[in-house]
Amino acid sequence: MDLINTKENIKLLSKYLIKLYGADKAKKLFEHFSKQQNLFGEYGLAYQIGRNSISFFCEYFLQDLFTPKKSNTARKLAPVHYEVWKSLEDIFIHQTHDKQEYILPRGSAKTTIVDVALSCWLHCYKVSRYTVVLANKGDEAEDFIKKTKIALQYPYIINTFGELVVYNKKRVVNKSELELDNNTKIKAYSAGGSGVRGTSYSDPEGGIYRPMVFIADDYISELDVLTKESRVKKYDRWLKEVEEAGDEAVERDGVLIKPATKFLVLGTPLAPGDFIDRIKENPEYMVFQRSVVDFDIDDYFERHEKWQEFKRIFFDDRRANALADSKAFYDEHKEEMYFPTIWEGKYNCLKLAMKYFNKRVAFMQELMCKVEDVGDKWFTSNKVRSREEIESLKHIKTMLSVDTAGVKVKDARRSDFFAFVVGSVAINGFKYVRKGQIRKFIDDFDGYVNHVIGLLEEFPDINCISIEKNQFNGLDVDRIKQAIEDHPQLKRRQIEFINEMSRKNKDDRISTIVSDVNNGRIIFCKDRVEESALEQMMDFSGQAYTRHDDFVDALSDFANKVDDIEIRNKRIRSMKKSVLGI
Repeated sequence: MDLINTKENIKLLSKYLIKLYGADKAKKLFEHFSKQQNLFGEYGLAYQIGRNSISFFCEYFLQDLFTPKKSNTARKLAPVHYEVWKSLEDIFIHQTHDKQEYILPRGSAKTTIVDVALSCWLHCYKVSRYTVVLANKGDEAEDFIKKTKIALQYPYIINTFGELVVYNKKRVVNKSELELDNNTKIKAYSAGGSGVRGTSYSDPEGGIYRPMVFIADDYISELDVLTKESRVKKYDRWLKEVEEAGDEAVERDGVLIKPATKFLVLGTPLAPGDFIDRIKENPEYMVFQRSVVDFDIDDYFERHEKWQEFKRIFFDDRRANALADSKAFYDEHKEEMYFPTIWEGKYNCLKLAMKYFNKRVAFMQELMCKVEDVGDKWFTSNKVRSREEIESLKHIKTMLSVDTAGVKVKDARRSDFFAFVVGSVAINGFKYVRKGQIRKFIDDFDGYVNHVIGLLEEFPDINCISIEKNQFNGLDVDRIKQAIEDHPQLKRRQIEFINEMSRKNKDDRISTIVSDVNNGRIIFCKDRVEESALEQMMDFSGQAYTRHDDFVDALSDFANKVDDIEIRNKRIRSMKKSVLGI
């Protein structure tokens, strides 16, 4: 079966030929190469068009990756993908600029359409003799090499460019390096591995090349945004190590002999002032930014009656199966609830809406690529129920989360609070804060311990206590355990403790519960959750903008850890290792 000279390939060739050269010249070129029987062969017409059009190169040479066929699972490309390829042509073909950032939503295939596709084009045409790709993790770097290696062995590439991937002693081919048979090399580094300063490629013919292209793809992790210092450090490392490993352009008499090293940064912002955010503000970089939708998503959902009704159903804890009911409502009104996205073949309106309503902060960061609203109040509403309603439910898990504070402080007015959250997961899957308090125990460590004992007496179904280790290094847990052992009733209880150092950024922890609180999946007892505690939560605007965050921190601890507690026969038998810090 001829995979090359098909009607589809000839049609695609003609389409781009006319687009690049106009109808008259396209006709002459087609006739010329047809007579030579070299439309798709070595240095043939497809070769010439691909050199001048990255879009054509991807659609023809990488068609098994980008064109939907019975033999693959590819989706139809979106306009944004062609826009990205057009910007790459500006950089590498038209030499308009040397530094570019792409800020694109999760799931938009940015790794495939840039890292893999561009690397194949660069090395088929030897535009880059040495390309370095930087990923956050080692397995991500290795996965890129694996995908690129596969793509370079597609029959369309082999037919035109020959066997570029070979396995012999002359060529280095492993998990992180791909040396091709045309004396070019692609190497992938992980952010935590060895630095790239001084890296170069020496080919078998004696040529020595510094990197001609750097591609940083999702180069940051949560550890890189924990503090202001860590954000600055990542950016500074890029400037001092990566950019210094490049090379300047060479010009002679106004003619470009060798282009400067190109720097591409791809990613989604994780926090204000992080690496992606700082590159965006760097005037040397052109910025290509898109969101999953091109309109104000907050305003859209707030004004849309059908989506508001969907939301009410989705978060109705009185329904036996709110999820199924909300999906049924959507199916009934699907046409009215449709909205356009950046990639129609990939993003689903229902799934996007559910993520928005469930985890708005994550949605705005990952899919809208926005991290600007940190100073705004995070919590906009809270749902309350009476004590009678909440206690009438069947609770399957109950835990006490404690956010501790120092007991010896110079200024009692400015000291942090101790926060206590007694929370349960009911059989309906919703989480209920049955009691919430904030207290100060100035010079009263015993008072703090006795307060915990009092809560255990009040709630016989508490079978897990979570207390951060940061403040007292486990001393308070030892004292509480001893008090339980000395208590005539409590000593019979099976109570497990989670006592570990908290190293995750507080804003990151709290961001995970914002949508659940705002949309009513976490419900508060109006009779036993103190108004001062709720006010503290509603005032939260991010750690940098909030004076007291004790209650909301304890609340996030409960909401995040209670899901990981495994219950058997109404007793805690085991907990996931991640909860225990193992």
